[in-house]
Amino acid sequence: MTSPISPIGPIAPISSVNAAAPAGGVAGADGATAVGGGDFSSALGKGMNALDSAQSNADNLAVQAATGQQIDPAAITVAMTQAQLMTQLAATVQSKAVTAFNTIMGMQA
Repeated sequence: MTSPISPIGPIAPISSVNAAAPAGGVAGADGATAVGGGDFSSALGKGMNALDSAQSNADNLAVQAATGQQIDPAAITVAMTQAQLMTQLAATVQSKAVTAFNTIMGMQA
């Protein structure tokens, strides 16, 4: 007997950003605006919390399967794949941030 696979929930929409007048924005010399650092840091924190919860979920399901509890193999596979992809994304973002920082520091020389 097989158990049905539950559907994937909808992805939360990205909040729209009004480039003409962002909250806490600072206008540059060319009229472009930049959003304050609080937004990026809170988004980064939320992303890291989501990564931590995905990894914890995958770990808990793996432990339940290893101890002999009845767990859907598809749920374990989905949870582990999600945690793996989120970890790869975090590593890529970190790598890009370091590259951007080094590029900016090279411009000051």
